[in-house]
Amino acid sequence: MTAAERFRAAVESRDLAALDDLFTDDIRFYSPVKFTPFEGKPMVLGLFGVLLRTFEDFRYVGDFTGSSETSADGTVAPSAVLLFRATVNGKEIHGIDLLHLDGDGDGDGDGDGHGGGRIKEFTVMVRPQSAVHALSEAVLAGLVAEGLVPAPPAGDAGPRPL
Repeated sequence: MTAAERFRAAVESRDLAALDDLFTDDIRFYSPVKFTPFEGKPMVLGLFGVLLRTFEDFRYVGDFTGSSETSADGTVAPSAVLLFRATVNGKEIHGIDLLHLDGDGDGDGDGDGHGGGRIKEFTVMVRPQSAVHALSEAVLAGLVAEGLVPAPPAGDAGPRPL
């Protein structure tokens, strides 16, 4: 089973322990609602805990594999794109998860580059903008509740990017 397949199965079963095994210690998570990445396994696992509770009717609807340049160091790495649909606070979201794998991604040993491996970089892209806004608000509330980010200043009623 490839890393992308194991990731998909973990998300679909909401299994944070399986995600822990799939992430490198220095994973970077690029969010559509935050300019800088979330960094490190503890933070990214905390974020996934919030995301798994936030998304309603989450489902993967397609996938692609190949290779692409990573954001952190510009190296080319085996990659997978998982297309998804979900709902957040009544807003339908269309999105993709872009997974970059560590090493050659060939944990199954057959040399094709699409086997095991762990996820070292993760990028999420979603549309439409109204759904991005709904997602941002819901995730921020969850991250604050989990103590992963500070609460917005008192009296700050406007939307705040993460």
